[in-house]
This record gives sequence, structure tokens and C-alpha cells, in this order.
Amino acid sequence: MDFTPTEEQSAVQELAARIFGDLSTHERLAAAGTGTDAELWKALCGAGLVAAVEEVGLLGLVLALEEQGRTTAQVPFAASCVYGVLALTTHGTAEQRGRLLPALRDGTAVVTGAFPARAGRVRATGDGELSGVVPLVPWLRDATHVLVPDTEHALWLVRVADAGAEPLETTAPWSAGRLALDRAPAERVGGAAAYEDVLATARTAFAGLQAGVCAGSLARAVHHTTTREQFGRPLSTNQGVLLRAADAYMDTEAIRVTAYEAAWRRDEGLRCGTHALTAAWWASEAGTRVVHAGQHLHGGLGADVEHPVHRHFLWGRQLDAYLGCGSELLAELGELIVAERTSIGGAAGGEAAERSAGAEGGEVVGRAQQDAGAEGVDVAGRAEQVTGVEGVAMTGKEGVGA
Repeated sequence: MDFTPTEEQSAVQELAARIFGDLSTHERLAAAGTGTDAELWKALCGAGLVAAVEEVGLLGLVLALEEQGRTTAQVPFAASCVYGVLALTTHGTAEQRGRLLPALRDGTAVVTGAFPARAGRVRATGDGELSGVVPLVPWLRDATHVLVPDTEHALWLVRVADAGAEPLETTAPWSAGRLALDRAPAERVGGAAAYEDVLATARTAFAGLQAGVCAGSLARAVHHTTTREQFGRPLSTNQGVLLRAADAYMDTEAIRVTAYEAAWRRDEGLRCGTHALTAAWWASEAGTRVVHAGQHLHGGLGADVEHPVHRHFLWGRQLDAYLGCGSELLAELGELIVAERTSIGGAAGGEAAERSAGAEGGEVVGRAQQDAGAEGVDVAGRAEQVTGVEGVAMTGKEGVGA
């Protein structure tokens, strides 16, 4: 495995960091309220970031989404790239790609996803019409199209204009809505394997977004604890603060490395279902811990709903809910590992499945902890590194429920 970004992927990340850093400021986010920042979305599409995803793949998208997460920018970047650009590039017909991708690249069209599929939620007829209700679809208010899985896991693309969309407010400002389908016309996208691929892609992408949210929250906590003094010394010199920040740093790195691995495997054409679930689990479980720690380390300021760190808290909790709770993800991971072993069969096949699945999740989780361990430096030493230089350590470099 080699997660080293290509020159093109690094360029996309740097451009994303510059645009999000310049335009997704605290003042602009406060002014936007719960809606999407149309000017920022126009700037992203105009710079070619959405179009570039076709070339840099899922790993390049994950790197760009990290930068969005750091600033909690209110744009449908993740949704339109996952459910639109990557889904159509991989599973769309030549006619669909020619008709839909140009509008997705320039931002005049936005695709979101009504994921995951739930039994009895959406039914398809033989005439290519869909009926059913999806209680929550992120960025539905911005979307022109929705990628909808039916109960049989077939994928359908529906125009929002042909469906009912009721605005909903969520924990984070995701411009969400309730989708109602009543014999809505739809066009089929992809074959039998399309749903699982798009689901794994979404989980990996939103895990990358969570890595950025956590990194941004921790960077703010580092700055606060190194500049705020109590009893004549910085808060960061207290052992309790050091340990809490170190744990948050390790969790953030675990989210990042598992998201990178899942994205790299998908780009290389390798099986990535179990790895995407592992990344989603880390993003859900560890992400919640990190944003809680970031808010806690701000003390009383963390309780201020207008403080920038509170926005990271809201995004972290929203991503946790969207990706699915940890116990559900682990249960699905176990079932998938068993299914892979059964399909391969035999002792040699079981060994291969174990390697692919990360030794029933243990190898992947353990490797994430090892990679997040800062090359064997002990926790206290790493805590001092994280909190000692105003976030220098932080500058190093969704999805969906079960």
C-alpha cells in the first residue's frame, strides 16, 4: 500500500485548502445560516475541483474533503461528487455520462443520494417509476437529481422536480429534505454491483470529511489551550489537557489512515467493502470523541453556540448519525467478513479473506492505532508535541448508515 498522493491529488488538495480557507470563514458561515454558500460552490466548480474528481479518484476526493471538513464549508461537495460524478463515471452509460457530467462539473446540476437502502422504503415498478418516502436526504434542497436505491438495491436517478421535497433542518446545516416519491419517473444507473460500490464510496468519502472536521476542531483546541493561561501558565501544560489532546490526535489519525486505505483500494480496483466499513466505524465512534474533546478543551467558551468550535461539534455529530452507529457498523462488518470467507472457501481462501478484511477488523483497527502512534512516541510525549506548538502537528497530512 502506498497512500502517497500523486502530483495531481496534491494539487487538488492544495487548491481546495486555499479556496475553503479564503471563503469559508467564520463570518461567512454565520451569515449563511443553515443554507448553502452559493458563492463558495460557484468558486469550487469554477476552479475545476468537481471536474478533477474524475481524474484524481476517491483518494483525491478524500484529500479535498478533509479541507472542507477543517472549515465546515456549507456546500454539497461530498454528495455531488460521490452520488453524481463518481457514480456516473463508474456505472453510468456513455449517454448518461455525456448528458449529465458536464452540468455536474460546472455546478449547474447537483446530485445527492437517498442512501442507504432500507427494506420497504422505495419500490420500483416495471415501468421505471419509484414510489416511497425517504425521511432524510442531505443537500436535497440544493439538488437537481437524487440517486435512489430501491428495496432490491437497484440504483435509479430521479429528477427532484419530478418528486416531492420537503425542507428539513438537521444538526449540521446540510440543506436536507424529506423525499417523497409517487410513481416518479426514474432512469436506471449501473448493474447489480453498483449499489455496494457507491455505498462503500460514500462511506469512505464521508469518513474523509469527518477526518477534516476532527482536525479542525483539534487545531482550534490546540490554539486555545496554548494561548489561554490559568494560574500564570498555558492550559496546555496541564497533564489532563495533554492526555485529552493526545487521545483526540490519535483518533483523528486513525480516521484519516483508514479512510485513505479504503479510498486507495477502491481506486486500485481492489475489494474495499470491509475497509470502507472500518473507516466509517472510526469516523462515527472516534469522530464523536474528538469533537466532544475539542469542545471540552475550550472550557466555558465551548458551550457558546456561536463559537467556531461549536460548528465542528455539530458537524461531527451529524456525520456520526449519517454514517451509522458503531455497533451497527461492526455487526455489518462481521457479516461481510463471514460472507467473504464463505464465498472464497477453504483454508487458503479464508486466509486471503482475513488479509482483505483486516483480520476481522482487528488488523485494520490495530494498524490505524499503530500509524496514529507517531512512530512509537509515548502518549505523553506525543501530547506535548500536539499541544506545544500552536497546532503545528495538526498541519501534517459521508456515507451512510449500516
